[in-house]
Amino acid sequence: MKKNYSLNGIYHKAIVTGGAGFVGSNLVESLLEDGLEVISIDDYSAGKERNLEDLKERFGDQLTAANCDITNKKDLATYFKGVDVVFHQACSKMTICLKDPLRDLEVNAAGTFNLLELARDTSVKKFVHVSTGSVYGIAQYFPTDEKHPVNPTSYYGVSKLAGEKYVRAFAHLYDMDTSILRYYHVYGPKQDSGDYGGVMGIFCKQAIKNEDLTIFGDGTQIRSFTYVKDVVNINKLVALKGGKGEAYNCASGLKVSINDIAQKITKMAGATSKINYADWKPGDIKDFEVSHQKIEDLGFEFEYLDFDKGLQKTFDWYKKVFS
Repeated sequence: MKKNYSLNGIYHKAIVTGGAGFVGSNLVESLLEDGLEVISIDDYSAGKERNLEDLKERFGDQLTAANCDITNKKDLATYFKGVDVVFHQACSKMTICLKDPLRDLEVNAAGTFNLLELARDTSVKKFVHVSTGSVYGIAQYFPTDEKHPVNPTSYYGVSKLAGEKYVRAFAHLYDMDTSILRYYHVYGPKQDSGDYGGVMGIFCKQAIKNEDLTIFGDGTQIRSFTYVKDVVNINKLVALKGGKGEAYNCASGLKVSINDIAQKITKMAGATSKINYADWKPGDIKDFEVSHQKIEDLGFEFEYLDFDKGLQKTFDWYKKVFS
């Protein structure tokens, strides 16, 4: 029997930062289906208007899509009236930190601080903050759990850890109910397939167009992939039961190599695409084995532990977009 993570009757009005993005738009849809009034806040530097178009048609005034930068506190403040839960999904992604590390810091640290201050000042009941497994750096042991030392090896990991520290500080200083989710590799419909997108979206687009695929490194690197619907439900569970100031790994535990992904997707597409190899990206971590025991102890049950099932759903969505 499918578990119910509905927030209906628990919360009434939610802010989702990065709401026009990949995970954000999937979360917005789920919250709207629960009956919440939702404000999506996105500066559209990575988010896409098309990710919310069908939701505007389906839910009308229940959804507000705001074009707002989280580093602009004055503009941000106009959207907090009556809000009782914040899902902070917006971030400067790993790919941006290599291009503009100062902007990366501004968004991931200062932007988070702005949201926390506004949430405190407007008595928001719950603040769910999205972080990343990159805060751990190179794993000292497997499976990596939440007690692992945090020693990031990338600008992105450093800026996201700074955001985490602010979240914990607000929980300590002001008794705010905050929880942290450390994402790993999320996949599914609506993921960006452009140059700064996720590997799954990029590979699907290239294979459908019968273009060559590029792997950075030798392709043996392992990633821990989690289907976006599971990630959405983890957000909702943590909004219901997440411990104050606690961090949770948001990962299914599935381990897949980049080579395997490339081969599976080209086969699904019936493509003759070649796989090319390029230099490793700076700060890239080769292996992941992630513990999700803490989130399961909270009561979460993963629905998509069959990687091929999730991959097929993902591929089918991209095929409709690019065929």
